[in-house]
Amino acid sequence: MVLYAVMLFLLLNRPSNSDIIKPQVNSPRVCIIGAGLAGITSGKNLQDQGLSFTILEATTTFGGTWRYEPRVGVYENGLPVFSSMYKHLRTNLPKPTMELSGFPMPDGVPSFPTWEVYYNYLLRYVHHFQLEKYMQFQHYVTRVSRVNGVWRVRHKYLPTGEEIEDEFDYVIVATGHFSQPNRPVLNGEHIFKGNIIHSHDYREPDSYRGRKVLSVGAGPSGLDITLDIASVADTVYHSHHSPMKFKTQFPPNYVKKPDIKEFNETGVLFVDGSYADVDDVIYCTGYLFNYSFLDESAGLNISSKSVMPLHKFMVNINEPSLIIVGLIEKACLAKALEAQARYTAALVKGKFSLPSKADMMKEWQRRADACAERGLTFGKLHYLEEKEDDYYEELSQESGIDRVPPVIYKIRQTDAKAKFENLLTYRNYVYEIIDDNTFLRRLEGDTEAQ
Repeated sequence: MVLYAVMLFLLLNRPSNSDIIKPQVNSPRVCIIGAGLAGITSGKNLQDQGLSFTILEATTTFGGTWRYEPRVGVYENGLPVFSSMYKHLRTNLPKPTMELSGFPMPDGVPSFPTWEVYYNYLLRYVHHFQLEKYMQFQHYVTRVSRVNGVWRVRHKYLPTGEEIEDEFDYVIVATGHFSQPNRPVLNGEHIFKGNIIHSHDYREPDSYRGRKVLSVGAGPSGLDITLDIASVADTVYHSHHSPMKFKTQFPPNYVKKPDIKEFNETGVLFVDGSYADVDDVIYCTGYLFNYSFLDESAGLNISSKSVMPLHKFMVNINEPSLIIVGLIEKACLAKALEAQARYTAALVKGKFSLPSKADMMKEWQRRADACAERGLTFGKLHYLEEKEDDYYEELSQESGIDRVPPVIYKIRQTDAKAKFENLLTYRNYVYEIIDDNTFLRRLEGDTEAQ
């Protein structure tokens, strides 16, 4: 608790250009960094408000992590491959939670579409709303600074290496947080003769056919990739310490293991004293936040797992014309970041004013204290979890934007239970929204109102 109090003092007493963002009289200059899902929904909502903007995208096209890239490592121009998409991915949330406002998915789209189906949906979304005209591709943002009341955004045009600096009134950071691997280094790795990768570089299971594979981690990608590999591998050892007691009947070549103690040349010793020879290791250990282009003038305390202080999980309290869209976890991400995009567009348009800096800090502090009381780290400040529906209500109450209906969170709760019951069959359910509070779920012809 003392650490949180010290953090509050430092953040609250940092000077800023203004305590309250006032409605804009003139048309503001707006920069969106990133053309993934957060970037394109931010652009669409700015466009709805009659605002102009520029989207700077480092790669050659839009779509972000939803675009499958078979290559790993770096491109020819030295840019890292940001996408973590793998070949057999299907969404782990049902279609109604993935649809974007004003652009329903076609009726024939499966309840849990593949990455390719969803990516093509995003392509149609961009073309339908004519968002590509705002995008500048291969513009890699290297620095964002607050100077004399404006944001100076430095970016490199990769084909020529030209350095460009532009000034903006608002910056919307929409780069996501699924591209910087959280890669542990464990005892004995240096002598292990097998292959070790992070799930960021996992693409397809065929190369693991007939091999002994160790996957590490039981988050969504860890579970998904483990089952993907189990379809071809001789044996899959799954090391994790998740408290979840999954009821899934895993395939016979699946072996649950505890945490790793150390490697030797040919395998792994686990903390329970057991040992396994393995050929390959895949760390499914999540991702780190990477906002290295934001310098100290942004007024944020940035670590690999947290960004502070943020009002409503996105507005920089010290410099409120800097907004981070999509910096949330444990939620229906497409719906949540689209709600954030609506809120952001209303703020930039001047349709509402933020609370005072002091009031925003008090709210942020209450959230930080709640984490501390539960013994959680700063990283958990970005988790919505059971507060997801309350969050949508808060955004709507403060800004006047359309509310994400409660049925979305209800679907996520039901889907989570289905995953717990059986990871192999939860995608067999079909969800249909009836109204803002009710949905139907079908499985093999059965129907039940929830």
